[in-house]
Amino acid sequence: MGRVTIHHDHPFADSEDDPLRRFRGRLGGTVSLWTAGAGQERAGLTVSSFLVARGEPAHVLGLLDPQSDLAQTALATGTAVVQLLEWRHRDLAEAFAGLLPSPGGLFRTDQPQTEWQQTEWGPLLTTASTWAAVRLRPNPQEVGWSILVDGVVEHVEVGEADVPLVHRRGRYERPQP
Repeated sequence: MGRVTIHHDHPFADSEDDPLRRFRGRLGGTVSLWTAGAGQERAGLTVSSFLVARGEPAHVLGLLDPQSDLAQTALATGTAVVQLLEWRHRDLAEAFAGLLPSPGGLFRTDQPQTEWQQTEWGPLLTTASTWAAVRLRPNPQEVGWSILVDGVVEHVEVGEADVPLVHRRGRYERPQP
């Protein structure tokens, strides 16, 4: 646990020699933070490749880096918290994506917007107004360079989002009203 990777380039930035990467970067979407574990075994990852499937039960499907601390912790505990980030969380999103250093750890509470509450599914960012708690189904599928995890929704909170954190073409954007 606690592995920190600072990437040399952004995973969604345009690359002239990788048209599929450019295609993916143009999809865009709301940025989420997935967290799991408790105490020293907490882990988190910024995820923009996810979708929600309504039904009884509802599901949240996500593509995770199989070597990430989050994937390992979530699969070990079988639970995760999926919180939707807002514009004010953009530095936190960068840190959990491994793009900004986070001296003192990702879950430190001495920074603005970083107060955590432990839930039965994992750490919850208290400034996240909208979030879902999921129980992961066993045996995730390998899909490309990711694993596809299927989280059955056990709890959901929907609040007022001031300005959602949207990601497109390697940059955060403010949605237009």
